[in-house]
This record gives sequence, C-alpha cells and structure tokens, in this order.
Amino acid sequence: MDIEVRRIHPDELRATFVAVETAFGGHLEETFLAFHRPFIDPERTHAAFEGDAIVGSAGVSPFTMTVPGGEIPAAGVTGVGVMPSHRRRGVNTALMRAQLDDVHARGEPVAVLYASQGSIYGRYGYGIASLNAAIDIETSRSAFGPWYTPSGRVRLFERDEAFAAFLPVYEEVCRSRPGMMRLDEREFAYRLDDRLMEHDKPVPGFFAGHESDGRLDAYVQYRVKHGWDVVPQHELVVEDLIGVTPQAYADMWRYVLDVDLVHRVTAWNRPSDDPILHLVLEPGQLRLHVKDALWLRLIDVEAALATRAYRAQTSLILDVRDVFCPWNEARYELGGDEGGATCRRTDAEPDLVLGVAELGAAFLGGTRLSTLHRAGRLEERRPGAVDRADTAFAWDPAPWCSFMF
Repeated sequence: MDIEVRRIHPDELRATFVAVETAFGGHLEETFLAFHRPFIDPERTHAAFEGDAIVGSAGVSPFTMTVPGGEIPAAGVTGVGVMPSHRRRGVNTALMRAQLDDVHARGEPVAVLYASQGSIYGRYGYGIASLNAAIDIETSRSAFGPWYTPSGRVRLFERDEAFAAFLPVYEEVCRSRPGMMRLDEREFAYRLDDRLMEHDKPVPGFFAGHESDGRLDAYVQYRVKHGWDVVPQHELVVEDLIGVTPQAYADMWRYVLDVDLVHRVTAWNRPSDDPILHLVLEPGQLRLHVKDALWLRLIDVEAALATRAYRAQTSLILDVRDVFCPWNEARYELGGDEGGATCRRTDAEPDLVLGVAELGAAFLGGTRLSTLHRAGRLEERRPGAVDRADTAFAWDPAPWCSFMF
C-alpha cells in the first residue's frame, strides 16, 4: 500500500505519539502525552499514513536561536520516528522531504536537531554544529585550584518559584551563547519542569540559585539518586547549570560538588568549552568526554549566512552543493565582519567547494572548516581559503543548547 505524508489533525496527535514511542522501543503513557500535548502544534507535525494507520512522524518546535552576533528563526526538529514494521521503505525520507519543504515555505533559514543516528541525518544535509560534554566525578576528588575563591550565597527554590526566578538568568546567557533558544515564561517552565520530561527520570529535582549583591546570577537544576553501601553513595545528576559571570558559574559548580552525602556528580549535557575542566585541580577525575549534539541544516543558505556575524573581515566565494534541497545549490559571495554580513549569489570562481552539511556544521562556530578539510569533506580551490574561513567562522563561546527537544 502507498504511503501518504501530510500534516496531522489535532485528533490524530495521540496516534502520532504512539507511533513515535513505538519507533523508540517504548509505550505511550497517558500522563506523558498530557504533559507534552499543549506544546505540540499539529500544523508543524507531519505523519506518514498507510491507509488510516500512522507509521511514522516528524515534528517541529519553532525557536529563535542565538547565532554569532545575532539570532535567527530555527525549526527545532523533534519526534522523528518510523514504526519498526515500516523501516527501509523510504518513509523517513518522505517525512524529511515534506518537513524541509514546509520549513522552507515558512521562511525559517535553518533547522536543528539531536540525531539518534547520525548516518540518517547526514544524508539530508545536516552537519554536526556543536558538541556536548559529559562528566562523572567523585566529590572527594573535585577540589578546585587556588585560583578559586568562593563568593555570594546559594539558596534553594521551590519548583514554580524557580521558573520565574531563573528565566532572567537564562535570557542573559542565551543572548551570548550560539545554539541557545529564546524561551518565553511558559516555554521556560515547560523545558525546566522535572516531573514528566523523561520516562526514565522519576526522581524529583532540586532548584538552587546563586546570588551576588542581591541579584540572582546563576542557577542549577539537579536530582539526587540515592545509593547506600554501608555509607552514603548518592549520585547528584546535574540537569542544567547556568551562570552569567565566571564567578557565579564557579560558585554554582562548587555548590553541587559539596552537597552532603553525595559520592559522585554527573552531568550529561554541558558545553564543550565548560570551564569546569580548568577549575578542578585534577581534570582527569572529571572523566570528561564529548559527543555530537546539535546537528544543523541550512534551509536558506543566503539568508542564514547573512544573519550571523564573523570574527574577522572576510570575503569568500563558496560553491555550495545541496542535492536534497536543490534551491540552495549555487555559488555565494560572502562578505562580513563582527558588525554583520552580506551574502549574494555569484558566478565568480569559488574559494571553497563544500556540501551544505559541511557549511551547516561550521555555521555556529562549533566545527572548524579546516577539520572538515582534513577529513576530506571540502575542497580548497584558492590557497589559504580554508584558513581565512576558519578565522571568519570561529566564535567564542562555543555553541551549546541547554536542553533537548
């Protein structure tokens, strides 16, 4: 039977959730559906139908995302899955085709996602735009160096109180960190709510804020998993930790590392340039490792490249290849600096020839084009062009999104 892909109707939302949960090897829980339903827009959700049955889906949460020197509308791709009974039949490709055409029609220049399997999304033009760091450290080995001096004070917040108090801190960090998503009060409460966001995290969370001179300037959301083996062996799991100043950030980390009865502290979603690596005396004890995080796809190359700023004065001719979204396939003249940029199509001879996935990987400043060049994933037509592009696209801080979507 033929597969039809279309937007879902509101009364098809439950069946869509069932298909996604099944695709990921789970079963839909009604409380989980009720929690997420208000934040799912059927107009941004495509499903694959075989007759009346939903066999796959792909959704979008629209965001405004911080990019170097500015911000950009971004389609946050989520809820992508195909039923086990319908894999290897082109269903996901059909879903991606419908979704990217829709994103393009809406004028969103980029799409971003977290990839369960990178081999899937690379073929649709997504590239690795940021890395996440994970740590696992025993508290007895977490001493900071003599360069650290504590300051301010930390206090605990009730859940609902925390949402309102923490949002200004999030907003301040969001403005400076590429990859962060602007959130209103309702969205922020949803993203920070610890009760039903994940099936496998039943332990309620804690919310702590750091104050300096009467102003909240850092916060942490964490859980404590109890463990007893004659003596306490609790694990403190950091879900989110953000600070607007280096001092507040360090103090917030010191707080979680000093919670009583905790044997180890873990965190799975930290920025790749997290200063914690340079705060502790024994960085090897962090057991730090990094993995791919945000994958980014340029939907409108011209608009996207003109939206961000560039670290140094640049003038580049980019020959961009894009098989899946052929409207992007062209040569572009990019000019810009820290004050802004222009990008237009041209017939000039290129400095670099690269795929849209490689350009998307470099877009937030998190992947160096020279690294992609050494991997054989782009061609340098004019000597020195890769170095010039590296300098232009680089940005500090590294891209990071503080939540999954």
